[in-house]
Amino acid sequence: MKATYKAYFVYYVLISSVFVNAFEPISTTFVVGLGVAAVGRKIYNYVYESCDSKWIAFNSTGLEVALDRKLFGQHVASRVIQKAVTGFMNNKNPKKPLVLSLHGWTGTGKNFVSQLIAENLYKEGMASSFIHQFVSTAHFPHLSQIENYKSQLQQWVKGNVTNCPRSMFIFDEMDKMHPGLIDCIKPYLDYYENLDGVSYRQAIFIFLSNAGGEHITQVALDFWKEGRDREEIQLQHLEPALSLSVFNNKKSGLWHTSLIDKNLVDFFVPFLPLEYRHVLLCGMAEMSAKGLKPDQDVVDQMARDLVYFPKSEKIFSGKGCKTIGGKLDYYT
Repeated sequence: MKATYKAYFVYYVLISSVFVNAFEPISTTFVVGLGVAAVGRKIYNYVYESCDSKWIAFNSTGLEVALDRKLFGQHVASRVIQKAVTGFMNNKNPKKPLVLSLHGWTGTGKNFVSQLIAENLYKEGMASSFIHQFVSTAHFPHLSQIENYKSQLQQWVKGNVTNCPRSMFIFDEMDKMHPGLIDCIKPYLDYYENLDGVSYRQAIFIFLSNAGGEHITQVALDFWKEGRDREEIQLQHLEPALSLSVFNNKKSGLWHTSLIDKNLVDFFVPFLPLEYRHVLLCGMAEMSAKGLKPDQDVVDQMARDLVYFPKSEKIFSGKGCKTIGGKLDYYT
């Protein structure tokens, strides 16, 4: 009896995989009872990640708490991300996908924020099959292949949104992407109800870039020189000039892009350079994450040995919090 039960269980899963996994380019015909198909689908969805509320459910409070407790020195980015993502996810009928462009020096938290969004939207977090991450230098390295990249990228976006409308696409190293490439997905980011029967309005697109870091740093430095509190910096102090500098940066993948020209980027999110005090917070959090008892003296020694800029003032960490994990291994 047990062997027979297992056989039927496997049969149900196999049958269900045909009905659910429609993204695979395989055409097969089965004649089965509706009851068997329904049970098979339930079994499949219980075991395998599916594009439904069991696997995809936005936790607004979770995101807010994570940004507040885990992202250091980024009051502007934290506020924008929380409001933008929450507003989009609460909108039952968005007119276009959510498009965020995150800018700032390395180690300031851009990738980390993408991770926090994923963890509070997908049950599997960054391991979700509905999150698709591209790194310019790895996925689009050769200028001579740019037309092939465009075709492949269009097919990839269309295929995955067809499979799951609530897909998320992350494009890292936008400052290293060949100009003109990202424009190939412009139609999918626009205000179309659908394109060839596919709606992209529930998808999320996130661009990560170091471009604009100079402008962001200059604003933060000006506030410091004027004796003003860093927390006084608001989005309006940064976003207009940031979008313009990115648009005119010939070394950026967003150079003269139609995504900016046609106002398809919902928010340009600035990540401020991190100060010594923020590095200390990163260090204490990293020790906890490693299962170690946070030690202020150890973290302080590690933070003091990092490189800070400008050379005269030495206010901002040259690599933010990016290398802290490895540094702590040396000091502990």
